[in-house]
Amino acid sequence: MRSKGDVSRFQILVEIAERQPAVRQMEIADKIGMTPQAVSEYIRDLVEEGMVAVSGRSNYAVTKTGMAWVMENAATLELYVRHIRRDIIKHVSVWTAIAADDMKKGDIAGLYMKDGYLYAGKNPTSATATVYADAKKNADVGIFDVNGIIEHQEGVIHVCIVPRIQRGGSNSVRKDKLKKIVAMAGLTAAVGIEASVALKSIGRTPDIFFGSAEGVIDAAYHGITSAIVIVDEESPNFVKRLENTPLEHKIHDLIIPDD
Repeated sequence: MRSKGDVSRFQILVEIAERQPAVRQMEIADKIGMTPQAVSEYIRDLVEEGMVAVSGRSNYAVTKTGMAWVMENAATLELYVRHIRRDIIKHVSVWTAIAADDMKKGDIAGLYMKDGYLYAGKNPTSATATVYADAKKNADVGIFDVNGIIEHQEGVIHVCIVPRIQRGGSNSVRKDKLKKIVAMAGLTAAVGIEASVALKSIGRTPDIFFGSAEGVIDAAYHGITSAIVIVDEESPNFVKRLENTPLEHKIHDLIIPDD
């Protein structure tokens, strides 16, 4: 979103999605600091572009096209914010790591990732930081003045698609294949009750149920490979979101076909 107009479109679409179907343009204007007339003009353009549907008086809803545009730009914003946090703010902020050894204030620590956590130890690595205050081994330790590149490999997201209850639910899932995939994952997540039951049927309680999409994406950025079991109706939007990230993902159709 390189223009102010795109930012305004994004804000208005998000506000409509939050309030739909009964949308008051005055409320949106107050929320985002824009005149009601300007909001009205933007909404008219969004309707013409097929991003917003209108029915009756002041009844608006974001269409699939509009939602796809929001998700695509939200992913871009997420990457930009991540860049700010990782590459910009780190030069002026105190960050937190786990002490791999007993550390003293002023020590130069080597930084590395392990099991999704940032560690600071006495052994040299490709990235270093200065220790903010004394810390015992395995305690949290403050670090600043981060230099170099932390050796890090992002995790893979295995997307395991299962059917809704109308199409068989957990009873129509390839349990043997699911078990093999889950065995490779450090984290499991479920979207939909059918997905949660399918995991429990192979002896694995999902680590995440609420906020699963965000959880596995964040875990992947921290180097953790995960398996997200998701009902078929929810999978297209999630896969679309993954395609707008640099993360590696693999799709597994676990639905047993009808005879």
